[in-house]
Formats: sequence, structure tokens, C-alpha cells
Amino acid sequence: MREAVSKVEALQRPKTQGITLDAVERSVAQATRGLTALAHADGHICFELEADATIPSEYILYHQFRGTEPAEGLERKIGNYLRRTQGRHGGWSLVHEGPFDMSCTVKAYFALKMSGEDIEAPYMRRAREAILSRGGAANANVFTRFMLALYGEVPWSAVPVMPVEIMFLPRWFPFHLDKVSYWARCVMVPLFVLQATKPRARNPRGIGVQELFVTPPASVRSWPGSPHATWPWTPIFGFIDRILQRTENHFPKKRRKRAMEMARAWVSERLNGEDGLGAIFPAMVNSVLMYEVMGYGPDHPQVRIARDAIEKLVVVKADEAYVQPCVSPVWDTALASHALLEAGGGDAEAQARAGLDWLKPRQVLDIKGDWAAAKPDVRPGGWAFQYGNAHYPDLDDTAVVVMAMDRAMRQHGLVAGMPDYKASIARAREWVEGLQSADGGWAAFDADNNHMYLNHIPFSDHGALLDPPTADVTARVVGMLAQLGETRETSRALDRGVNYLLNDQEEDGSWYGRWGMNFIYGTWSVLNALNAAGIDPADPRVRKAAAWLIRIQNPDGGWGEDASSYKIDPAFEPGSSTASQTAWALLALMAAGDCEDPAVTRGVNFLTRTQEADGLWSEERYTATGFPRVFYLRYHGYPKFFPLWALARYRNLKRSNTRQVAFGM
Repeated sequence: MREAVSKVEALQRPKTQGITLDAVERSVAQATRGLTALAHADGHICFELEADATIPSEYILYHQFRGTEPAEGLERKIGNYLRRTQGRHGGWSLVHEGPFDMSCTVKAYFALKMSGEDIEAPYMRRAREAILSRGGAANANVFTRFMLALYGEVPWSAVPVMPVEIMFLPRWFPFHLDKVSYWARCVMVPLFVLQATKPRARNPRGIGVQELFVTPPASVRSWPGSPHATWPWTPIFGFIDRILQRTENHFPKKRRKRAMEMARAWVSERLNGEDGLGAIFPAMVNSVLMYEVMGYGPDHPQVRIARDAIEKLVVVKADEAYVQPCVSPVWDTALASHALLEAGGGDAEAQARAGLDWLKPRQVLDIKGDWAAAKPDVRPGGWAFQYGNAHYPDLDDTAVVVMAMDRAMRQHGLVAGMPDYKASIARAREWVEGLQSADGGWAAFDADNNHMYLNHIPFSDHGALLDPPTADVTARVVGMLAQLGETRETSRALDRGVNYLLNDQEEDGSWYGRWGMNFIYGTWSVLNALNAAGIDPADPRVRKAAAWLIRIQNPDGGWGEDASSYKIDPAFEPGSSTASQTAWALLALMAAGDCEDPAVTRGVNFLTRTQEADGLWSEERYTATGFPRVFYLRYHGYPKFFPLWALARYRNLKRSNTRQVAFGM
């Protein structure tokens, strides 16, 4: 009770209450200048994309596996980054100030030791003690144990068998590449070859980490399973793995060689130039190692291209360096364009137009990617997340780009020459509508990628092998279709999407956010879509969602949510206020028709109070999601464009006669 009273008192403090439109206008102008200053000369914007310590640690170990050296001084700078991000618990976390994570800590320790760190240094001793006190490195996840097996630190029995002969399986078989997500395919296919050949790291420095095991790895008989696994799948797949462990070495050699060639051909077709296989770090690394174990020399064009793709992900600063899991130029440019269009004015709209003009030729029109396995009659027309990833465009990016292009065409008055994006929009819409799943929702990269039993195979201890429809992506597509003029009466796709969203609402009124953290992100996404689709703000489901957002507002006027909300049974967990999550909550409440609510004023006040001298915002906390419970993301651009978007929308609505949001997001 005392906590509730103190929260009310804190929210009633004068400095957290009122805000004038003049003050908001100044913040908008300052943020607009700050954001446009970060654009590249060709119009696009790309911010850093940071994950946890796993990726830079794997980068060091990747080089030592091959017996190569990173650029001079790079290991030292990555070491500085790893030491700075070590947690108070002695290990490393998946998010800023998060709990200890075994796999991340094992890799960070191994990388630091590989870089020459004294294992008796205080930070190394603390990390080792933290690992041992939690059962040792034997409790690491499958991907970490795979890396340790490549270094000879654990036996191959520690790793679930994924035979390369999977390449021969027909589509009707319970397991097939088409049945798992794009990221799983790209990581797994070269991994099949590595598991078949079981190469040993060159490891010229001769570094190992046997001191991280409570008992010798060779004597460990029970490796950890999946925390999400349920009966009967766990015993079924466990039995299959035990059979494969005993029989794998007896598979016919000629057939295995043919399967390896199929895997190599699969990777080569999707190698994606210097943007890399799948344009994601783990797949890029696996592709380099696959080529090399199959006898490709370091100067072979495919090896060189795959190797160069990895180096393009390195971020080097004055005293630190880290490695990005991928890059986000299409996502950043599209979202920044929305914020700038909301801010308005000649400079902002010109920059938005420049960004959209940069995006236009990057639409994938000529390659049918893996998504065509489920939808072979649909023409390509989407955008990828990265600079290049033509086999894997995604629906979220595509819908966001389309909405920005449509809006730019509507408000071109301050920019000379009306932009013509009609053909791009029409082709994208055709592709997006064609990838609707049978349940009415949309996923990120595929349609009907929901064979849930596969999340229980031993290899999938991360529980993210699939790409099923989600509320946040579905909301983006619903918002796009509605913004383009469709209604539930004129569009069956839109109507089915709205029904999907309404049926997916949580009991407390929120929506789960798969790709952003978490219920705040999901609720923002859906309330924007429902507003665009014509759902009355007085609808009880909208009111319940708005009431939930107001109820979880922090005493400082902002909003925040912790990554722990992604626990096995997901539920909202409050966190420190962040600029991006506050902006999402504000945009959601305004879409729900609550522009005049005092909670919105407090949130706007929070953003203006926390704006920095460059006109932008910063946040160390991670507010985005790669894989729930396993892999999170810190988009350095989120606190740059989302707060501007929210403040500009507040100003625009307060000056309007209707107080109604007119766009799909």
C-alpha cells in the first residue's frame, strides 16, 4: 500500500506534470536537427546494433579456430569491452544489468583467456567462480557446447546430433529445412557439415578452459535440456538423439559426401556477397568454417567474400571494439523517416524523402527467397532488414517502408516534386498479402512456419527454431493495409488480421511483443493497427489496453519493461524508464484516443526532461529482442527516433481538431 501511495505522490510532483506546447516544439526542433545530422550523404541512416558479449567473444574464437589474427589492436579493444560489460555477479548477462548467463560467460571467459588475459586476474577469477558455483560449463547451451567441441574441450556426445543427411529429407518428413525459420536454416546448414567432419580448432596459442568444469567433460553423461521442453516431445526426441549418437559414424561415406555437397551448394546460392549468409554473424562464421573444412583455400573467392562479410560487422572505437550480430540500415532508415515526417518542416521532410529514395531501389523484385517454399505463386516485393539479404526480405520492414512511402506521398507539399512510390507500394502490398498465414496473422519472414514440435528437438534448447505469426508483425501489416485505404469490409486479409490481433490480447489488456521488449512494444504495435483499422477507441478491448499502459507507468513519468518479462510463462516485469519504451507507450495511448490523459502529459514531460544536449536521447538498457530468453538487442537508434516521433505526434494531435491518429503506426 505504501508503495502505491508513494507512486501517486511522485506522479503528482509539479515538475513531472505539465508541459507547454512551446516546450514540446523546442524539443521536436532540437531532436529533428540531431537526427538529420546523423544521416549519410546518400540519405540513409544506420545506427549501431549491439547484442551481448557472446558475439565479440565468438569473433576472437573464430579467428583462433582458423589460426588467423584480427586487425592489430582489435583483441585488446574487444577485451576492454568485455571487461567493462562484466556484471556484478562476476559473469556476463544477455542485457544491461541483467542476471548471470552461463553460455555468455563461458564464451567471454574463453575469449579473454585466448587474448592473453591472466586467469588469476580479479575479473577472470570472479568469472570462473561464478561459472563453477552454478555447476560449471557443462550447463552451457547447445551452441556453446558445439564451440567447445570444435576446440576439443568437450566430447561430441555433448552436442545433439544433426546429421548432414538432413539435406536429403523430403518436405513431408517431420523435419525439413523449410519447416524451420530463416535464421535457423542459415545457421544449421553449414553447421551440419562441421558436425559431420568434426574439425579441430587450430588454436595456435593452445588455450583451453578445462578449469571451468566441475567434473571432467568426458565423464558428463547428462547434458542440460531445454527449459521449455514438455512431454512427450522431450523423451521422443531424446531417444532419437541417442540412436543417432550411436549410429552416426556408420552412415555411408558416399552418401554423406553427397549431402555435404548439397549443403555447400545451398550455402553458396545464398552467400549474399559481402553482406554474408543470411546477413547474420553466426551463419557467416559457420559458412567460412564450412568452406575451409571442405578444402577451400583462404584465397578462394567464396571464402574471401564470406570472411570479409564478418569483418564488416566490427565496430571499432577509441578504446573499445565489439561485433554486431548484423546491421539495420533499412529498419533504421524507414523508422527515422516516419519520425521526420511526423516532425514535419522542409528539412525534416527532405531528409525523410532522401531516405525513402535510398530505400526504393533496395526492394527485392527479382529473387524468390526461401519464403516461396510455402507461397510459390507469390511474386517477390519486400525489403530486407540489412543492406543486402535478397533471399530473406521481412514483412515487418516492408510494411514500415510502405507506410512511410505512402505518408510521404500524402504530405509532399514542403518538398519540391511529388515522390512517386506507387509502383513500389503496390508490389510490396502484393507480396505482404500473399504471405498471410492460415491463422490470419503474419510472421517476420515466412508463412505458416509454426511446426511447434520442432522447438523441442535437443538442438533447439533456445526455443526459437521457428517463425510463427506474431501480434507485432501482424499489427504492422494491418496498419499498412488500413493506411492504404482498406477496411474490414473491403479486405478479407485485413479483417482476418484484425481478428487475429483481437484474439491474441492478454488477460490484462496487453499484447505480447516478439521483436521488441515486450508487452509495451506489442501493445503499441497493436493499438496503432486497431486505430487504423477503424476499431472505436471506446471499444472495451482498447480501453483495457490503455488502462494497462497507464497502470504500469513509472513514478518518473516514463515507462520501462525488463527482459525478465520473457520468462517461460511471460508476464510484464517493470523496469527502469527508457526513452524508447516511453515513446511506444505514448504512441499507443495517443492511438487509443488518450492524448488528453494526464499520463500522456507526464510521459511527454519525461521525454523533454531527459533530452540531451545534442537533442537526442540515450539508453544503455536493451529494449529489443532477437530470441526471447536467449538473445536481446540494443538498437542505438531507438532512443534517437522514437522519442522524436512521440513528441511530434503529441504536438500535432494537440493542434488538430480531431485528436485522432491518421496513420497505421
